[in-house]
Amino acid sequence: MVTNVTNLSRSGLYDWMVQRVSAIILAAYFIFLLGYLTFGSDITYAQWNELYSQTWMRVFSLLALVSLGAHAWVGMWTISTDYLTEMALGSRALVVRVLFQMICGIAMFTYVAWGVQILWGL
Repeated sequence: MVTNVTNLSRSGLYDWMVQRVSAIILAAYFIFLLGYLTFGSDITYAQWNELYSQTWMRVFSLLALVSLGAHAWVGMWTISTDYLTEMALGSRALVVRVLFQMICGIAMFTYVAWGVQILWGL
């Protein structure tokens, strides 16, 4: 079995589970926000601020943010290993793949860290 150091997990089954669980969390967050915006009457900044000042909403938003990062990482890792191959890029495929994965990893870490800073006011 080949182990790739840039893989988020140890197996394809684990990656599949991360994708599915994170998709469910993201769907629940989206549906909640859509319902809040649809059934709320003339939502003001004060109501929006009150919603996001509650701890459960911050935790839910943090869970959605981490899920988005994990979901995106597994997806981008899969794309890089499927399409950035030696057949497509020649002898520099490994360098291009690692560089692509590094850029994706840095971007996802930055977005999650920035989101935590926004949510918790750090």
